Amino acid sequence: MHSPGNIRSFLKLIRWQNLLIVILTMVLMRYAILEPLLTKTSVTLCSIAGASATMKLQTSLFDFAILVMATVMITAGGYVINDYFDIKTDLINRGKVIVGTSVPRQKAMMIHNVLNIIGVGAGFYASFKIGFLWLGALFLIVSGLLYFYSASYKRQFLIGNIIVAVLTAMVPMLVVIFEGFVLYQYYAVNAVKTPDLSIFFYWVGGFSFFAFMTTLSREIIKDIEDFEGDMAYGRNTLPVTIGILASKVVAIILIAITVIVLGLAWTFFLFDYSTLIYISVLVVLPLLFAIYQLIISRTPKQLHIASSVMKLVMLTGILYSVVVKVILSYNLI
Repeated sequence: MHSPGNIRSFLKLIRWQNLLIVILTMVLMRYAILEPLLTKTSVTLCSIAGASATMKLQTSLFDFAILVMATVMITAGGYVINDYFDIKTDLINRGKVIVGTSVPRQKAMMIHNVLNIIGVGAGFYASFKIGFLWLGALFLIVSGLLYFYSASYKRQFLIGNIIVAVLTAMVPMLVVIFEGFVLYQYYAVNAVKTPDLSIFFYWVGGFSFFAFMTTLSREIIKDIEDFEGDMAYGRNTLPVTIGILASKVVAIILIAITVIVLGLAWTFFLFDYSTLIYISVLVVLPLLFAIYQLIISRTPKQLHIASSVMKLVMLTGILYSVVVKVILSYNLI
């Protein structure tokens, strides 16, 4: 029997809250962005001469669920291997660890391997179902990247931060890539003219860019927070290499760029007041607070507040997709 304590340790080890955000991101990209955009896109079908119809999602719910499972399993495996390699630094920075205490090291490695085997297998299945088996290699590469990130890259100057930011940005893009292939195949055969799918990539790409920028900023803030442990074990993270003050400046610049891009996106592409109010209150204000917190921070606890605010902003950024669905459904733009 598995005791409640063991289950709690396992859930902490795989960062279940973060996995829920991954699931939420993928579900919202499919149903709050792609689906409403498809209903706004008309095509002329070959089967009924001259008849136009709105586009529909072509990937089955089961296949989409397998894609989500692949992403979640590989992400969870990444968290496990990260804790496996971070025991010493986490003891200094956090004062407690899961791997080596609640979960033995050997068991953690076994959990990591099982999660990755399931994740890569599911990734190949999802790729096979859309007719592009080679895409499964992407899941294999990501699985390997997460291992080497924990074992080596995160100790190197900026490489680890960029890898995490790119992989986070890939989560929403996976939805549009897999659906895009199927949509193209279906409508290339069944429509008089193959529709332009670029708008779907632009919309989801916007969420991916936001995910990249906020993740990169947060990773740098976390490295500043973990300066003591990283310094003790000779890791070449950004704060260890260029100093805490310069790292804060880099994080502030990245957050400021994010705010500016949001302003430009609204001015040139969105210009509806629902978006303005939502982004101003739930995204920009918290980002400005994170900058303020970075400027005044003197302790790891204050830095942790900035890091937590960034995590919250990542969630509110994803939830903006619900606003998009409402705007598109009720023609508010």
